[in-house]
Parts: sequence; structure tokens; C-alpha cells
Amino acid sequence: MVDYLDNSNKQIKLALQLVSGYGGEFQSWRLADSNERAYTDIDFYVEMTKTAEQGKIHTLFIADTPSFGGAGGGTDISTRSPAFPLEPMVMLSAVAYATQKIGMVATFSTTYNLPYNLARQLKTLDTLSGGRVGWNAVTTGTPFTAYNFGNKPLPDTTTRYEMAHEMVEAVQTLWGTFGENAYIADQKSGVFADMSQIKPANYQGKHYQVKGALPIPATAQGQPPIFQAGPSPEGIELAGKFASGVYANPFSIEEARHYRHILKQRAIKHGRNPNEINMFSGFMFTIGKTYEEALDRRHQLLDFMSDDEFYGQIRYLSAMIGVDLQHLDVNQPLPTHLQKQATPHPHDPRSPRAVELIKQGLSPKDVLANGVINYHPVVVGTAEDVADFMEEWFKAGATDGFSLAPDSQTGVKDFVEQVVPILQARGIFHTDYEGSTLREHLGVSHQYGVRK
Repeated sequence: MVDYLDNSNKQIKLALQLVSGYGGEFQSWRLADSNERAYTDIDFYVEMTKTAEQGKIHTLFIADTPSFGGAGGGTDISTRSPAFPLEPMVMLSAVAYATQKIGMVATFSTTYNLPYNLARQLKTLDTLSGGRVGWNAVTTGTPFTAYNFGNKPLPDTTTRYEMAHEMVEAVQTLWGTFGENAYIADQKSGVFADMSQIKPANYQGKHYQVKGALPIPATAQGQPPIFQAGPSPEGIELAGKFASGVYANPFSIEEARHYRHILKQRAIKHGRNPNEINMFSGFMFTIGKTYEEALDRRHQLLDFMSDDEFYGQIRYLSAMIGVDLQHLDVNQPLPTHLQKQATPHPHDPRSPRAVELIKQGLSPKDVLANGVINYHPVVVGTAEDVADFMEEWFKAGATDGFSLAPDSQTGVKDFVEQVVPILQARGIFHTDYEGSTLREHLGVSHQYGVRK
């Protein structure tokens, strides 16, 4: 691979996911050390963010969609915590006042927003936070979300990405309409603003049109950087043109290196420095003093499931490894002849890990406890195990950083107190923030208005 995948002179960048205030496992709200009311406890959410800031984590990341979420228009939260938080713009306003350095990135739809409103809200939050805000621009591809915004069908993929390019361009154009040096506020001369530096947007797109200027001066970082999530060709194109950060979900070093290479190449295609686009690989973890202690914690999460949910996962694992597990004792290793039959499913990148663990003699329940069907790779073990995973991926040039999804609330504190010092001692994670703005944290250049 080419030089821009070489991380030998770089350090890991980190984003922290706080899924509805609980963690990456939707049953973790039931753990004895969890605050079961975290979903609506803004003070607790702020305290976890302050813990992350003590660990010098670069930014929060809030995934969101403007709907209840889930297949069929709704998520069953009768026993599981919600996948999405309270409204992120409002939540981050509270976080901004309680913190000083940590960045704040949230998802806002490019399909179900209007440029002027979104540009105004994001730049206001960026002003309030001292330049620490980023926008994860996603198209929103679920029909039940579309129903929340009128009785219209979801636009097709091509149309949604046309809208996304226009939305980002329109928002960035609006951000640049109030000239960087236009804010004077000179009491002696009586000049509040230099109107010669405030220009109307006059943005004319197929899907979005905006005329006026935005009455908000430049922030400490100029304007928020753009983030992107989604590996489709259209998503990669959007990232290559606009993104400073990309949230990715690879399950192996090889897959991650390939995706990172594509992202860097697409940035070059758009005339950008490949180092201006940072890939954050998602991974989950459960930390214990020993592997066994961490695995016990994962067993608790499985035990919180209903029988239907647990055996649904057993059926899924059966398909992943090509062996029917439903009539076996899931607490015992497979017989040797069945271990030999286990074969990774060709269309599931998580399957090789599941087969590897089965052939090591783990029971099906232990294999599930190792997180093989989670939406990110999962590390179950000690703080050293977590640090080893991160170091291996980073030194292999597989990623610029990681999007951390701790299993539960205590995972934030465990990571900061136990993993961060190890990474710092190994010289692959910073000991302090590089500046006070998100752009400085990311190591990306200043931008004001739409990039020419």
C-alpha cells in the first residue's frame, strides 16, 4: 500500500459512542453498576463525557436518526434500552457548557432537514462550545423515517445522495456568508459589523435553494468539520469530497486497510490531502481483571435476554458457521466432528472469528459472549488485551483511530483509567489535546465556507 497508510509517525485518534447513555450493549442498563435512568439523566451523560475528557478522548460521537428506529418502524424497547438518544443538538448544548476540550459530533440527516435551519443550529452550537462541533452527514435510508416527514415515499439512493451533496454544499456556503473578519463590535466607532464582508448565499441546487446570509460570525475553528458513515460507493464519494472523519465498521485488518485505502484515494481524487480524512473503526469491549471476569460480565448480558432472543442468536450463529446448534447443549463445546465441519459463511465478515472460537473448543454460549454477532469487532478481556487489539490494527495501517463502543457505562471509566495509560506508555496515544477545537484534535486544516 502507499505511504499514507503508514502510521509510524502518527498517534491514534478516538471517538466515544455513548448509546443513549448506557453503552453498546442494549441489555447493559440492567447491570448492577449501571444508572438505569441514564436515558433521561443529562447530568449523568455529562459526567461520562467529563470522564472521557479526562482521558483526552478526541470527540464524542452520537449516532441518531429522526425516528423511533428499528425494522418495521419501531424498536421494541420493552426490555432493551433505545438505540438512539434524546435530541442530540439539545443534549450537546448541555455537554458543551460542562466541558472544555472534548469534541462533539452528532448525526443529522441530509434528507430530512433544511439547510438554513441546520446551518444555523450547528454553527450556534459550535459558537457555544468554542469550536468543538462536527456534523455527521447521513442520508437516512429508512422508509419509516420518511413517514415522519409527510406521506411521501423515501427517495431512491441516487436522489438521496444528490440531496446530500447539495445539503453539505448549501450548509457550508451559509457558514461562509458572514465574513471571517466581519464581526467588529467597536463601541467607539459604532461599527458592529462590516457589511461588505457579509454576502448572501444565493445557493441554487436541484433539491435545495438558499438565498440569504447566516447572521453568525466565524467560530474558533471557522466552521464544523464534516463526518460521514456508510460504505456504499455513494457514501464513499460523499466522504472523499467533504469528510474529515469517517465512521467505519470493518471486521478484519485486511478489510480495514482496503477501506481506508479507498477513502484516501477518493480524497485525492477530489484534490484533497489524504491525511485530511480520518477513518474511525468501530469496536466494542468488555474489560475485566482477567479474561474470565470479562467473559462472566458478557454472560450476564446474555442471561438478561429472553429465551426467544437468546435462541434467535443461536440460530444466527448456526448460519454463520454452517452447523445446526439448536439441538445441542449450548453450554458445552461442540463434538470434535462438528468442530471440524464448522465453515465461515462467505457473506458474513464476522464468521471467521466465530469459527475460530468454535474450533478452539468454546461452547456456543461462550462464542456469543465473545461478541461474534455484534455490529463491531468485540474485545473481551483485560485492559492489555484491548490495548493490544488497538495497537495491532493501528500499526498495521488499518485505521486512523477508533470509534469506541464500551459495553456499558462503567466501560468508559475502565477505558480511561486502564487502557489510556497503556496506549500512552506505548507512545501511540497523546497525553494532552493538541488544541482547543475539534479541527485541531483531528489534525485537519482550517476551512471557511464551501471548499473551492
